[in-house]
Amino acid sequence: MDNATIKKRFEKLEPYLDERLRRLVAGAEALVIGRGGISVVSRETGLCREAIRVGCEELESAETLALGRIRKAGAGRKRTVDQDPTLKVDLERLIDPVTRGDPESPLRWTCKSTRQLTKTLIGMGHQTSHRMVGELLRELGYSLQSNRKTLEGSSHPDRDAQFEHIYAQVKSFQGSGDPVISVDTKKKEQVGNFKQGGQEWQPTGQPELVKVYDFQDPELGKVAPYGVYDPTLNVGWVNVGTDHDTSQFAVESIRRWWRSMGASCYPGAQRLLITADGGGSNGSRVRLWKRELQALATELGVAITVCHYPPGTSKWNKIEHRLFSFITMNWRGRPLVSHEVVVNLIASTTTRKGLQVYCELDSNEYPKGIKVTDAEMDTIKIDRNLFHGEWNYTISP
Repeated sequence: MDNATIKKRFEKLEPYLDERLRRLVAGAEALVIGRGGISVVSRETGLCREAIRVGCEELESAETLALGRIRKAGAGRKRTVDQDPTLKVDLERLIDPVTRGDPESPLRWTCKSTRQLTKTLIGMGHQTSHRMVGELLRELGYSLQSNRKTLEGSSHPDRDAQFEHIYAQVKSFQGSGDPVISVDTKKKEQVGNFKQGGQEWQPTGQPELVKVYDFQDPELGKVAPYGVYDPTLNVGWVNVGTDHDTSQFAVESIRRWWRSMGASCYPGAQRLLITADGGGSNGSRVRLWKRELQALATELGVAITVCHYPPGTSKWNKIEHRLFSFITMNWRGRPLVSHEVVVNLIASTTTRKGLQVYCELDSNEYPKGIKVTDAEMDTIKIDRNLFHGEWNYTISP
């Protein structure tokens, strides 16, 4: 057979061939030639010998591919992430210290671009592209977000350094098997038959009727859910207070968490790490918070390390987008008609990743306006970190 004819015939057909038909046509030419046919066809068509060999095998076997397929299931080039199992793990580690979440949304997003992340991953020895990084981010639950008017004030110059410090502390405690918790008070909620944002399934034309005006019920009042989230175990614990959101209430919530599950989950623990906002009842400048933590540390016999998020970054706290957002989703469209309903809706919150939430009602009174004297502050065994000791400190028993 004239080799030039093979080349001309292939050039005429090639524009109409997909990957599968291309190797089948080349394989047919090679089989007609016989011995040495694969080499001849490869030279005249420019196709690799392996593709022609596969085409010959497909023609000689009785096996046929399903309609629309050009390869067998599982054939073709493997995904980079399948060949490099540590790629996704390293990407998550790069993003985690700078991840931010909206407390009303379960979505997470990152302030690093895919090209920056790709450059860093390549420097770590991975073979990837910005497109692959984008796909992996979507698989990990991240999405591309547009700007929104939610500015929280000026940014502290050591903001990112504090994020890295918190991340390092969390990994250190988790690595040694010690408990790590993220704490905060969720937005106060009115209790009663009031409209609740969102929708839920009801019989057509039979919406649940609620009050027109949101005047506070004098008997039920408001509740302040104080959350404790354990990122290691993916477990949340919420103390629903009916009085003021004070530092005494915040520390009592942590105490109740420890008694109900912390002590049993971490038997023999000698230290505890708390990540918290810089303001509110657990603020970095609140004296009562430190005094109450000293009493708790002494009572439990555990050294308590606290890392506060820098000013203007309250929404970066893990508890916001790993616990509070899902509680909000769980009770959307459901009037919080009683304290029992609030507790049950919080406790029934779960996610596809296995989040478990425990909740109880706290009807104790927590008066406001308690002053802590300089003399009381001098009795607190506080060891401030060299890096921003006002944000990072340990209170010992």
